[in-house]
Amino acid sequence: MAGKIVEFSTRGTRFSITHRQLVVERPEHPKATLPIEDLGVVIVDDVCATYTQSVFIELLTSGVTLIITGRNHLPLGMMLPLAGHHIQTERHRAQLEASLPTKKRIWQAIVSAKIAQQGHVLLHFTGDHHGLIPMARRVRSGDPNNLEAVAAQRYWPRLFGKGFRRHSEADGINALLNYGYGVIRAAIARALVATGLIPSLGVFHRNRANPFCLADDLLEAYRPFVDWRAKTLVIENGDKAPPIGERSTRAALLSLFNETVLVGG
Repeated sequence: MAGKIVEFSTRGTRFSITHRQLVVERPEHPKATLPIEDLGVVIVDDVCATYTQSVFIELLTSGVTLIITGRNHLPLGMMLPLAGHHIQTERHRAQLEASLPTKKRIWQAIVSAKIAQQGHVLLHFTGDHHGLIPMARRVRSGDPNNLEAVAAQRYWPRLFGKGFRRHSEADGINALLNYGYGVIRAAIARALVATGLIPSLGVFHRNRANPFCLADDLLEAYRPFVDWRAKTLVIENGDKAPPIGERSTRAALLSLFNETVLVGG
């Protein structure tokens, strides 16, 4: 992902712009400046933060995504630029005209990649992929047998224990997962806009209230990376989830963007 991923969590931070630099003023800290062209995603975890209008203008003009977190430290919303590519209209038209078989094949590839990665995560932590890697090869166009759900039923109890349940608003391990998913979702949405695609027009997700359906489609293949980091944090913290409110916990999840990932190898 091009550009730095930076988070600000000092209470009372003030943001402004001077000479194409993001100026950051924090209580009891020296004033800091960051070149806007070096930024990719800016995360603000501060309910008392203040901004000048030029901050939004300059960040969006440069293609930077701004994420605002809620009081629970989880991503609550984001701002993306409207224009992102020199042939944006042409790509919008191609995306709108994509056939149903094409969309089904794309979803097949996404689900297959997700299940295979889940198998590798289990193999790393338990020494056994529990059948998920061969299951990934059986995913058909559109996943009519819903192998994604079948894999999830096998995956979660083996990764985090039989009592674990995924929940979008729960604390503990779920908070780690939700933060990681939320940040990667924002980075994917940014990449989609920069590529000239419509982030709200998905191949599988179709919630009419969701402006990032395509980002949610693509996120599925990256969720296991977050799962791997969350499991690592739990192990390092004595088999319990470290608080998501701690800066070091969020920094560990954000460091996923610095990992080297082998594609197609």
